[in-house]
Order: sequence, then C-alpha cells, then structure tokens
Amino acid sequence: MACRITELVLECRDPDKLAGFWCPVLGYEVIGHEPDGLELGLPGVPFGQGPPTLILAKTDAPRRGKLPLHLDVSPAGGDQETELARLTALGARPADVGQDGTESWVVLQDPEGNEFCLLRKDVGV
Repeated sequence: MACRITELVLECRDPDKLAGFWCPVLGYEVIGHEPDGLELGLPGVPFGQGPPTLILAKTDAPRRGKLPLHLDVSPAGGDQETELARLTALGARPADVGQDGTESWVVLQDPEGNEFCLLRKDVGV
C-alpha cells in the first residue's frame, strides 16, 4: 500500500486572480468552490485518477520568505522558449533565487510571487 499526491495547496491572497493564471498555464478549470478558496483540476477527470488538483486557499497572512516547495512545469507539445513567452503573456515574471545562468530551467513567479520552474523537456500533449 502507498499514498499518492492528489492535491497541492497554495496559499494566496486572491484565489480568483490566481486561478486566472494557473488554469491556462496547466489546462485546468475551476472544479470546486469553497468559502476559503478554489480547486483547480483537469475537466472530467475523477479525483485521484489524474494529476494532482491545485487548491488555491485564501489567506491574509503575510508570506514569510521563499516557499520551501515549488512547482515545476514542462512544455506539453512545444519548446521551452515558446512556453516561456506564453507564460510571460499570462502574467509570469522572472525570479532570481540564486541561479547562475547555466541551468536548463527558467525560474518564474506567478502573479502573487510564488516561484515555479519551467523545465526544458517537452512532455507531449
């Protein structure tokens, strides 16, 4: 017996605004509304049957430093450069977390400043 990751929770100030970013980034939709947040996931995929859902949990607590866990995303059916342009157009911005420029990934921030990495390898559609 083993566990699987079924949900990732990201605390944020404005779940609706962040959903407007993460839904097109991941190809997700809002699949659940809670008084304190939103659940994003692939449309029509039963819970636990696909990739983890993303919970955007509303909080007014100030963020304390760099997140100890971050998301990595990969292009699906394209290259890193094209995907970087798409993510930037959606509101991502470059982040400096101490990289030296030789990395194969690009470090970005979502509209609330949460770091994530865009990897190079195309994972297909």
